[in-house]
Amino acid sequence: MTESLWTRYRCVLILAVLFLIGAFAVILGVALGVIANQIDDTHEGVVQRVLEEYPLIDAHNDLPWTIRQKTKNKVYSFDFYADTRQLWPMTINLTDPSFSYMPPCTDIPRLRKGKVGAQFWSIFTSCESSGKDAVRMGLDQVDVVYKFVRRYSDVFELVRTADGLLDAFRRNKIASAIGLEGGHMIGNTLGVLRMHYELGTRYMTLTHSCDTDWADSYLVDVNETSTRGLTDFGKIVVKEMNRLGMMVDLSHVSHQTMIDAILTSEAPIIFSHSNVFTLCNHYRNVQDDVIDMTKENGGIIMVNFYNGYLNCDPNQQQNTTIQTVADHLDYIKDRIGADFVGLGADFDGVELYPIDLDDTSKYPNLLLELRRRGWTEVELRKVVGENFIRVFRAVERVRDNLRDQPPYEDIIAREDIQVAECTTNI
Repeated sequence: MTESLWTRYRCVLILAVLFLIGAFAVILGVALGVIANQIDDTHEGVVQRVLEEYPLIDAHNDLPWTIRQKTKNKVYSFDFYADTRQLWPMTINLTDPSFSYMPPCTDIPRLRKGKVGAQFWSIFTSCESSGKDAVRMGLDQVDVVYKFVRRYSDVFELVRTADGLLDAFRRNKIASAIGLEGGHMIGNTLGVLRMHYELGTRYMTLTHSCDTDWADSYLVDVNETSTRGLTDFGKIVVKEMNRLGMMVDLSHVSHQTMIDAILTSEAPIIFSHSNVFTLCNHYRNVQDDVIDMTKENGGIIMVNFYNGYLNCDPNQQQNTTIQTVADHLDYIKDRIGADFVGLGADFDGVELYPIDLDDTSKYPNLLLELRRRGWTEVELRKVVGENFIRVFRAVERVRDNLRDQPPYEDIIAREDIQVAECTTNI
């Protein structure tokens, strides 16, 4: 090939390469433009994207109690695909009439509409059972969760780990975990606590709205009757929960119990369904000093949707709205950051909810309000579930670090047992 021919050949080759590069750039630009146009950055689009990409985790739903109250725990007696408001009207006879009627907030269609990705089902029994048959009743309620998860296995999947929760979500299942709402259901024994863990219980609320023999509830703050907090045995309960990998839940407990538990726990704690005391000065809520301690501990405060814990002095409003809930979330975020807040609605466990946030289908309404207030997409992911997964995994790491430690075998002192006649011996 002569030099002139080679020169012309090189020029043609260069021009061809430049043409291909230009064509590729045009195609790439068009493709990126199409993709950009498909990304919906409206408030509604961001909320939808967050809920599709990450599980919305609610830490507290009292459906098992609703099933007990309205069906005597007969899971196979009703269709959970039906509207439970129609199944269980106000005229229904309740198993325990000492409790008021709680509006049914939960069924499969509403859970799906609300984009619920994971739910901790609350195991609750009345404080009247404390020292009597609370252990038996608690196990009955665990059985309820097992039954409805098994019956509706196309929808629910029982999970025991943080990774298991995320895996269930990827399979389009509602990850179902168990939370024990009250230390009275372990009957003052660490053995029962351990057996609950084996059954899948992954958090325990140290008290309900009554003291245990080893921990004070918030009612001692209301009545100004005690500043005991956790007893020595109560601190052992917390340590054994750390060893097991069970989250320590401080909703319902007294101010001093909160402080004692945070100082005792090696793992992050949770408030599964509590609000801000400064905005609503009910003693079920979390005071500023404990909010600050929660950040230092690495824990999480999961905001409750009950009107009575949202809207009271010193900021009493005529109506309780989504904006009221958002105010509590904003307060926590502004005080300690967006990494320490989550959701624990208390659906099926109370009587009154905010306007447009009254059942499990309404979570997107709340996220839309937060987005309008300036919460970023990253922050919305945190509040719906990333923060809780961080805490769950941290609790699991503490468990793994303590794997060589034997179980605690402490026994509560008999003189500390208030209903001693119902206890034979150790």
